[in-house]
Amino acid sequence: MNRVTVDLENCYGIKKLGHRFDFSTARAYSIYAPNGSMKSSFASVFRDISQGKKSKDNIFPARVSKSEVKDELGADLPEESVVAVRPYSDEFGQSTKTATLLVNNALRKEYEELYKDIDAAKERLLTSLKHQSGSKKNLEQELSSTFTKDNNFETALTRIRSEVAAMKDAPFKDVKYDKIFNDKVIDALGKGDVKTVIDEYIRKYNELLAASTYFRKGIFNYHQASTIAKSLADNGFFEAKHTVHLNATETLEITSQKQLEDLIQKEKDSITKDVQLRKKFSELDKLLYKNETVREFNSYLSEDDTILPQLGNIELFREVLWKNYLKAHFELYSQYLDTCEAAKEKRLKIEEAARTETTQWEEVINIFNERFFVPFKLDVENRTQAILGEEILVLKFTFRDGNENAPVQRNELLKVLSTGEAKALYILDIIFEIQVRRKTGTETLLVVDDIADSFDYKNKYAIIEYLREISEDPTFKLIILTHNFDFFRTLESRSVVPYKNCLMALKKADGLSLTPLTGFRNVFVNDWKNAFFTDPKKRIASIAFLRNMVEYTKGENDPDYLTLTSLLHLKSNSATITQEDLDTIYNRMFGGTSRFSNPTQKVIGWIHGEAKKCLGAAEGINFENKVVLSIAIRLAAEEYMTKKINDPPFVAGIGLKQTTALLKKFIDKFPAEIEARKGIEQVLLMTPENIHLNSFMYEPILDMSDDHLRKLYTKVLNLK
Repeated sequence: MNRVTVDLENCYGIKKLGHRFDFSTARAYSIYAPNGSMKSSFASVFRDISQGKKSKDNIFPARVSKSEVKDELGADLPEESVVAVRPYSDEFGQSTKTATLLVNNALRKEYEELYKDIDAAKERLLTSLKHQSGSKKNLEQELSSTFTKDNNFETALTRIRSEVAAMKDAPFKDVKYDKIFNDKVIDALGKGDVKTVIDEYIRKYNELLAASTYFRKGIFNYHQASTIAKSLADNGFFEAKHTVHLNATETLEITSQKQLEDLIQKEKDSITKDVQLRKKFSELDKLLYKNETVREFNSYLSEDDTILPQLGNIELFREVLWKNYLKAHFELYSQYLDTCEAAKEKRLKIEEAARTETTQWEEVINIFNERFFVPFKLDVENRTQAILGEEILVLKFTFRDGNENAPVQRNELLKVLSTGEAKALYILDIIFEIQVRRKTGTETLLVVDDIADSFDYKNKYAIIEYLREISEDPTFKLIILTHNFDFFRTLESRSVVPYKNCLMALKKADGLSLTPLTGFRNVFVNDWKNAFFTDPKKRIASIAFLRNMVEYTKGENDPDYLTLTSLLHLKSNSATITQEDLDTIYNRMFGGTSRFSNPTQKVIGWIHGEAKKCLGAAEGINFENKVVLSIAIRLAAEEYMTKKINDPPFVAGIGLKQTTALLKKFIDKFPAEIEARKGIEQVLLMTPENIHLNSFMYEPILDMSDDHLRKLYTKVLNLK
């Protein structure tokens, strides 16, 4: 992976981008990408590669996308060799299922996928059971406690699987669970007099069932007979002229569904309408009716007295009901248990891998605690058990406030951390990803998207130092993206990225280009100062620097400061200042006798001439062009307003913020000049930072497109 060639079209807003990154002499590149240019889109392409996905254009999905990233041999980069790090993401963080599973990101994702499948199957089953039972309770808890002492849902359902599978039907599947199983009903059914009547009812019911012509207890009852009748009818048994023979003292031939159903109902009535049995039911009815809290249950019992024989052992009936509900949805029930079983072996392998990575986590924790400044400390909660391989390694967090320490859970910790501190915790997972790859020697292209954004300076420098160490490891190649110019410049000054590998993303009409960014160490000292007498645009751009230097060394009342100010603001003497005057100030500041080619030339007119040349310049960074245009724009705006206002004493009396003062006066005198006002307000918004330029203020001018400045200059020149 010594050279990586990127060829992109229509990928997440990037129209077109082609570039070759040469890692043969240095392992790191940095890209300064102003907001909205390409940073997140570029990182998204590499994240797609790492996940084996195709990149696309989200806004214009019909456009054909191309995302080729190849090595020096023309081979596609394999997905396992690419890691794309977002500014902040919970992708590396743990879910509730893996909060204690500290393994590398690939294993964690695999672990979470297992639980996703299990959870989805469980949710489908519970939804069906909720509908079937009509219960508003926590069904997972109800089922778990019914069949296990430790309230384990998977164990509970596994335990009864064979029993449910062996059931031929589910006669109680339509019983409403909450009608019976609530505290008031259970309490009432357990009272002595009620329990006695129920026992007597059941005894009499069993006597009648034993004497039944056709029904047999535990073998063939009313529910089973009804199920058979319905099944025969549904399958066209009687329509096909088949008959059923019932064996009793006399053999009876059944030729129709109605005949069979009538016989079953008659047999049932002979039991349920038995005088003595009804007497027992009436006794129970009276007892329950007296209790206001269970009248609803009593009413339900009156509608379906077939459940009454089951109430002698209420806990057994609870089990019977759940088995009936599960039988009614046996396919979903089986799918859930099959999913659990399939995941079990994979889960054990992942957990074993986690145990073997204990030492790596020790290293990661040490790196984090030693380098990052956060109000908490990381440690291992179960160090001994993890080392022995008995448990998966578990992190613990200790919050520190002065001399006081307090243990805290990760979720609670995140609530009290600042954005930067929370991102530092996110870095923990990234460090682990890197350390694992370092251990295994996996050659990796690491694409880092503004990883230090929102960090305070201490943590920003900590991550920069860590990136420097990575850049020295032959295992890694780095492309670091940022919209923070200070971070971009620090990457170079701290030897993370060599000067020649510092690029800037430039947005063009047909796409993007990555261009080496020069002069950002100190553009005036390293570039413009040396070209002061030979390059017109760099000479004009240096005026702001010269004025700053005079201000810092001699003050704002120095004649040279006032002269240079008259080249940045339109003053009474601006039109008379010559190139020789500018040379004199420069030579007085730095020594020497060099002169510009045309010493008598008036500087203001010359500035406008050079600005007009900038209008036709090729697209690029155009650093000095932007400064020239900004100076010319403000001079043109002030000239326009001065002529319109036509009040020399007012203009002469303006002190600081001349452009602002002129605009206020202009608005007062010409309130109807709306378009002119808008144009000058744009001047105030877009030009000051570009003119008041010093060695620290690069970002505003870099972020601004020179196309905007060209349009604004043309607009100001056309003001009438």
